[in-house]
Amino acid sequence: MPNPDRVTLSSFWHDLPREGKLLLSVVVFEFIGTGLVLPFHVVYLHEVRGFSLATVGVLLSVQAVAGLAVLGPGGHLIDRIGARRMMIGICLLLMAGEATLAFATTLPVAALGMVLTGAAFGVSFPSSQAMIAAVVPSEIRSRYFGTNFALLNLGIGLGGLLGGAYVDVHRASTFTTIYLVDAISFLPGLFLLLVPLRHVAGRVEHPADEPAVSYLSLLRRPAVLPLTVLTLLGALVAYSQLNIGLPAYSRAISKVSTQGLGIAFAANTLVIVLLQLVVLRFIEQRRRTRVIAVMGLIWALAWSLMALSGLVPGTVGATVLVAACASVFALGETLLQPTVPAIVNDLAPDHLRGRYNALNAGAFQISFVLAPPVTGFLIGHGLSAVYVALLLGGCVVLSLLSVWLLEPALPQSANR
Repeated sequence: MPNPDRVTLSSFWHDLPREGKLLLSVVVFEFIGTGLVLPFHVVYLHEVRGFSLATVGVLLSVQAVAGLAVLGPGGHLIDRIGARRMMIGICLLLMAGEATLAFATTLPVAALGMVLTGAAFGVSFPSSQAMIAAVVPSEIRSRYFGTNFALLNLGIGLGGLLGGAYVDVHRASTFTTIYLVDAISFLPGLFLLLVPLRHVAGRVEHPADEPAVSYLSLLRRPAVLPLTVLTLLGALVAYSQLNIGLPAYSRAISKVSTQGLGIAFAANTLVIVLLQLVVLRFIEQRRRTRVIAVMGLIWALAWSLMALSGLVPGTVGATVLVAACASVFALGETLLQPTVPAIVNDLAPDHLRGRYNALNAGAFQISFVLAPPVTGFLIGHGLSAVYVALLLGGCVVLSLLSVWLLEPALPQSANR
């Protein structure tokens, strides 16, 4: 049995089943590929392929819309055919999508690449969460989510650092290369799913007398609606902005170089890798809702640092402030990953796990539909002060709602 009183890497690895160890073994390599391209979507599409900033915002929204469109049926499909089969399809879609984006010289090709990757990313979160819940005991699930997130960000940070040093906006071939490398990075995970993990996370048995369960009926279950609202708000003012708003603001307002952006994302990774286990020790005996409230305030501080970078554009100080923003934001991320995914999977029964995770991922995905065009419009039309004010206000509201809205609705067993 896992020992809930120990929070060390060695004890966690000892308690982890073989299947969980295999899943963790390819995380860094896979996300090096992601890190190569993640900080540079806006730079690539706007500065290399020549699409306007507003058009780039729409393209990124198309990616999010594709993900949102497949989420509903995807959640049902996870519960029907199993998470492993879904993840195999996701790997193949991602490889096709990233290869398409590598040669996105025209708007239709760029849109196709966004649709393919968006559809894959749309169901990747609920599929992977359901897969993890199937192989990792609930007693160490929070630690798994935290450790997985640290390894994921190690890969992203290394990729961002390599990408920032390699890409050149005057040589489109450098961007073609990193997108092709990203496509190749999914091969090890695909091998694991097809060979050593082929008997894991199959179809779950369903109660014979249970009526059809819709997403609307899930929202009526205790704590699901408040958790969904908080996920949507947090994604709107946080994750969508880290991937879209921070690069756009840093390039357009703060005049930070691509190398500076790579350093910022590497700093983000370093903080997560160094602090995730420390944070796990700190939060293990605390209510998850209170941890989420602290996270919102930390993110507000991060966006304040980004805003300050706009006061000294094109300087070393601007690069330092953007890197500081990414670093402080990372501290908030270390609080999110062991809390929200664990809450979702502690609330979900096994046979509905795909739909619970799909609903939560849907709230997350909606933010990537709404945020890019709004962010692109505000920054592109000289309304950066309004943009920053919206981020700061949203982070504060997130903290308040975690305590006032989610906590009273959450069972104690899911708030430990």
